[in-house]
Amino acid sequence: MNTEHDTDYQYRERVVVPRPEKELRFRNGRIPGYFSIFLGGLSLAAVLAYLFPSYLTTTDLRAAYDAEALQDVLKYGMWFSLFFGITTFVLDRRKRLGAAGIAMTLIAFALGGYNVPVGPVEPKPLSLGVDWLILAFLGSTIVFTSLEKLFPKYREQVILRDEWGLDFFYFCLNHLLISAVLLFGNFLVTHFEWVASDSLQAAIQSTPLWLQVVLLILVADFVLYWEHRVFHEVRRLWPFHAVHHSVETMDWLAGSRAHVVQIFIERGLVMLALYLLGASKEALDIYVTFAALQAIIIHSNLNVPWGPIKYLLVTPQFHHWHHSSEKPAIDTNYSAHTVLFDRLFGTYHFPKAHWPAEYGTTQKLPGSYLGQLFYPFRRR
Repeated sequence: MNTEHDTDYQYRERVVVPRPEKELRFRNGRIPGYFSIFLGGLSLAAVLAYLFPSYLTTTDLRAAYDAEALQDVLKYGMWFSLFFGITTFVLDRRKRLGAAGIAMTLIAFALGGYNVPVGPVEPKPLSLGVDWLILAFLGSTIVFTSLEKLFPKYREQVILRDEWGLDFFYFCLNHLLISAVLLFGNFLVTHFEWVASDSLQAAIQSTPLWLQVVLLILVADFVLYWEHRVFHEVRRLWPFHAVHHSVETMDWLAGSRAHVVQIFIERGLVMLALYLLGASKEALDIYVTFAALQAIIIHSNLNVPWGPIKYLLVTPQFHHWHHSSEKPAIDTNYSAHTVLFDRLFGTYHFPKAHWPAEYGTTQKLPGSYLGQLFYPFRRR
């Protein structure tokens, strides 16, 4: 299928039912309550990462930030967690959330708080990326939640939707496993080093930085397109990818839901392809930043005019159609970065005047993490 719209299909508007009982408001105690538990949880995780950096932080990421400077951020986070927690008691609303936030913050203080000494760190081959989790969740929550409220596609959609907790767990797990994913990628690289061409890599590194980035985007997109398509069209593999498609409400957190088997395969293959390409570290850093931001944006509840960009790059509307359970959209829009390969290989579906009315899978999956983890094996 290589069409912008299906003339035989009757497109419908998505109906989002208001959920006033789930709205975040100050007077109902939800804002201070969730702020307290949000900051308290991140503060406790940060203190543990400072106490056990060899086991709870990632070597590459540590080189990119100033651990001592971030302790000032931690200090404000801990005190604001206490402030918001106490506010829930003043308002006499959501006191359990406030109490939980206060408790985690007090434990963080008892463990040393923002005064834990920062010193040399002995690198470990396998560690949990707690530092990566904290920075990614803090930044993503502030930036993308704000954007979704300022420029929403569905204004009535609440932040804490019904499946938010499940997808938050996926978000945490994906970031904690970063070292294991990198090890798996390095394992693939060591077994395919013989394929690498020194002359090709030298030629690519001699090109301008912008061209290297473009090459990285296109090569990664080609690999991701076919990996994605195989997961859709090979019957034994679809149940693994169905976990990602089981999301029924799209927002910036929805893209985190993915089966661990697919995560390792997808990222490992991309790492291998980019290694064989041999671009410079600067180009790789730019690509990784671009890919991470785009992965969040295309799942988000965001409606901004992308102009001609939507004819080149994957945007929220384009990727939302990939997540639709409506007949014309099934098995379309596989690309992760550009629309090029969907155009070339006949899987492009983009009715620009419409957004999906329905999301999710045609057959409902279990609603728990463990249920979704074992779902592909039961289906086989």
